Amino acid sequence: MALIKVEHVSKSYNSQGGASVPVLFDINMEIAAGEFVALMGPSGSGKSTLLTTLGAMNHPSHGTVTVDGIDVYSLGDERRADFRREYLGFVFQQHHLLPYLNAVENVMLPLAIVPMARDEKRRRAAQALERVGLAAKAGRLPNQLSGGEQGRLAIARALVNEAPLLLADEPTGTLDTKTGSEVMRVFLELNSQGQTIFMVTHNPENATVADRILQIKDGRIDQSGALLDRVPEATEQTSRAVFAD
Repeated sequence: MALIKVEHVSKSYNSQGGASVPVLFDINMEIAAGEFVALMGPSGSGKSTLLTTLGAMNHPSHGTVTVDGIDVYSLGDERRADFRREYLGFVFQQHHLLPYLNAVENVMLPLAIVPMARDEKRRRAAQALERVGLAAKAGRLPNQLSGGEQGRLAIARALVNEAPLLLADEPTGTLDTKTGSEVMRVFLELNSQGQTIFMVTHNPENATVADRILQIKDGRIDQSGALLDRVPEATEQTSRAVFAD
């Protein structure tokens, strides 16, 4: 069953001169619950625009985005904000950790406006830290963590609201190979637990651990077939084994 359904989505922006600049063209795709999908494409191809459209942050010019049966852009602004909090976790290239808050306090941030007892917020944050292997470092400030640990902290923050969908935009883009591999191992572990993940990446090695690789070019998803198939089993098993080491 599809968790996400994108139907005939197009997106255009208005230039300073008033002309319409198309970015996405008639995008159609489905993502199943528990699936790990990677999106690849050159700079300017529409990757981030598509991700923010899936993330209920960028209203399409045409078409619909449905998540768990909810027509996302039929919601009013306030309800759409509630939807983002309930359904989506975001991991970006820049972690945006607050340097004066410790790890557990950073993870609690998405729960700040949730009507919930502070003890319950702290319990959820501690649970999210445990899922990414940082339970023992809950009291440390971001600058007391390694690059890989900061990446894992950002993932924990995205998980704290127990969202069914994790959206990641170039999550290893600013990291060295070793640190990036550490972050990818966390994504693999989460996916093995049933977490649905949609990841934008420029790194082919990272993409091969996904269940599917989508290619986007000039605002269009490649519909040739081969690029939309599951990653070949031998390649997938090899890549997952490398990141699992």
